[in-house]
Amino acid sequence: MLEASPRPEVATSRKLWTAEEARRLFDLPFMELLFQAQTVHRQNFDPNRVQMSRLLSIKTGGCPEDCSYCSQSARYDSGLSASKLMEVQRVIAEARKARDAGATRYCMGAAWRSPKERDMAQIVAMIEGVKSLGMETCMTLGMLDGDQAKRLKAAGLDYYNHNIDTSEAHYSNVISTRSFADRLETLQNVRDSGIKVCSGGIMGLGEGTQDRVDMLVTLANLPEPPESVPVNMLIPVEGTPLADAEPVDPIDFIRVIATARIMMPQSHVRLSAGRTEMSDEMQALCFFAGANSIFVGDTLLTKDNPDEDDDMRLFAKLGIQPMRVHEHMPPAEDAQEARRAAVRAADPAIPVLR
Repeated sequence: MLEASPRPEVATSRKLWTAEEARRLFDLPFMELLFQAQTVHRQNFDPNRVQMSRLLSIKTGGCPEDCSYCSQSARYDSGLSASKLMEVQRVIAEARKARDAGATRYCMGAAWRSPKERDMAQIVAMIEGVKSLGMETCMTLGMLDGDQAKRLKAAGLDYYNHNIDTSEAHYSNVISTRSFADRLETLQNVRDSGIKVCSGGIMGLGEGTQDRVDMLVTLANLPEPPESVPVNMLIPVEGTPLADAEPVDPIDFIRVIATARIMMPQSHVRLSAGRTEMSDEMQALCFFAGANSIFVGDTLLTKDNPDEDDDMRLFAKLGIQPMRVHEHMPPAEDAQEARRAAVRAADPAIPVLR
């Protein structure tokens, strides 16, 4: 295991990670790992601000893929009925309500292998409509080719979500209808178009610890790490192959959050699916470990999500404030002083690392 370091900020200088280095980091004593993660977090973000996104399923069910965890796959009897692509004006109306409730980013997801040409005009109109509300826009539509990515960028899309889900070694145990390389190709098409990348994984797919570490290594070692890294905890769905999956140990989940924060210091790390099963204390530790983005609203695609009142109650208890639109970090010349000021404000008795 890595020895406890009096200067954990050294970890932020790492550009590329080997699996062995990342595993030693992951296996640090829990308190040392959290200390390093919180230190890195404070160097790059305000530790008391969290970005709030809202996710809407604009086309539900009927997906031809065989992702073993997904209620929207047409291959499984999950009790979910397929729907058509939602009308543009309805999407914009829902986005307006989300904005008025405090969300700054609006994410729209369709259960497709990839978007068809006949749907592109509606997709473009949705992006343009949500963008006009002053919100950041995000889409998740399956695989994209280069031309599709450029068209979404021209419409004003800010982020594209395409999770790699797990490690390359474990991937074929979860999905057979598209390859791990297919996932990476879509991420490259998105990056080449100028759209920001949102990509993470799911804990609880039957993977081992090394699979979790290897997934983070893949993301951190992309030519540019994702600007947004969602970390999901599986919500088992009846009728899917992973309906009886073993629950994820909370400490192991928090380790993933902390390791992601250190390996991708300037990325937003999103605490995503599975929050309904997390206690306030577990979520607080996730925020301490470097998570600084959540989905709000009572539904996450087809799955339950904490009530917005519950989120605001938790934020109030923890002294957390929502981020503004496009907020990331203070200007470079003010970043160090802002970090020190945040530490002093939290507890004047704590010595500030310099």
